[in-house]
Amino acid sequence: MALPFWIKAGIGIVLLLASQYHFWSRLSSGSIFAPEFPRAIVILFNWAFGAIVLLAVLQIVLDVGTLATMLVRRGSVGVPDGVRYAIGGLAGLLAAIGVANAVRVPPVEDVEILVRDLPPQFDGYRLLQLTDLHISRLFPERWTRAVVDRANATGVDLIVVTGDFIDGSVAMRRADVAPLADLRAPDGVYAIPGNHEYFFDYAAWMRHLSGLGIRMLPNAHTVVTRGDAGVVIAGVTDLSAPGAGQPGPDLEAALAGAPVDMPIVLLDHQPKNARRAAARGIAIQLSGHTHGGMIRGFDRLFASANGGFVTRRYDVDGMTLYVSNGTGLWPGFALRLGRPAEMTRITLRATR
Repeated sequence: MALPFWIKAGIGIVLLLASQYHFWSRLSSGSIFAPEFPRAIVILFNWAFGAIVLLAVLQIVLDVGTLATMLVRRGSVGVPDGVRYAIGGLAGLLAAIGVANAVRVPPVEDVEILVRDLPPQFDGYRLLQLTDLHISRLFPERWTRAVVDRANATGVDLIVVTGDFIDGSVAMRRADVAPLADLRAPDGVYAIPGNHEYFFDYAAWMRHLSGLGIRMLPNAHTVVTRGDAGVVIAGVTDLSAPGAGQPGPDLEAALAGAPVDMPIVLLDHQPKNARRAAARGIAIQLSGHTHGGMIRGFDRLFASANGGFVTRRYDVDGMTLYVSNGTGLWPGFALRLGRPAEMTRITLRATR
């Protein structure tokens, strides 16, 4: 059944407006990375924009299948209107599920990692990785507070944040990031910048995050000790730093003066340089950035740009790389289907 013209025109206008979501975001804040609309509007935009993307993919699949059928039958094949309406409805439903998955407070994912030469005092040591929080209008103060409360309840020894804290300036996000000051772990909270920190006055954000009690490790390290044994926690800046006039990642500088006989846990927002870290003798690299590819199957689109590393655990020349799916998500495309968000509780185990 053909739809009346006025309905088609209305749908067309809505789709056109939704497709320009990032343009409206730039008008709202000066940046496509910080849509400054009420949260409900940001969620609605993500649903509509996501539905358009999913509809395009489903439409391509349908058309390719139709073309293949025509080639096999050597004749024309009609696609009923009902089928096209059905894939439109499916795209809308999947987008709604994807946004709901994206905006929830993520569960705790438990991971054990074997570490060669781990001192016995650190067998069973637990740290929590948060990453890609993207605190914004989509992930506001209430969400941040819930994440902090859940993180503090994990009972870990150390908390690390591997970048992309925010989307927005300090002025925009001051209240939304405030709960981060309440993150607590016996051995402290350490972090590195992600690429998004460089989009919004990097220096101001480093000062503000440090003021919240988060100890930043830009090309630096610290040593966590148990008696005379220790583990090095090192961090590097992001690969995007030189584009903002800031020092790029420098692993040698990060490890300068570090004890040579201790296992090293490296915090590096992007996973693409993992092989270089492995060659340097790093035991564990913790990364984020990829969001796990967001949608199962789409992750392969991100693989080549990230050294082939997109989601969760990899063995990289004897080093364990863990690429978190992320705790939050960029509010410009906040959908998750088959790639759930996470807060990752990592337990270190000595090899036997």
